[in-house]
Amino acid sequence: MYLDDVKQILIDILNLGEQGHAMNAQTRLLGSLPELDSMAVVNVITALEELFGIAVQDDEISAETFDTLGSLAAFVAQKLG
Repeated sequence: MYLDDVKQILIDILNLGEQGHAMNAQTRLLGSLPELDSMAVVNVITALEELFGIAVQDDEISAETFDTLGSLAAFVAQKLG
């Protein structure tokens, strides 16, 4: 549902270029993308908050949230209710 927007944020923040455009819902993120370090996670969360008008609490962020592109998009969908 929000997959394309979340994907674009990852492409922009992580500077993934063409590699990013090949990502789909099953693409693994945390541990698979070397660009996605702890600082990048913070930047991605900030961008998601700004784009979607959501607030993400520290205790809502887990490895499962950033497991795949699909799980991150599902997290955004859940936050938007």
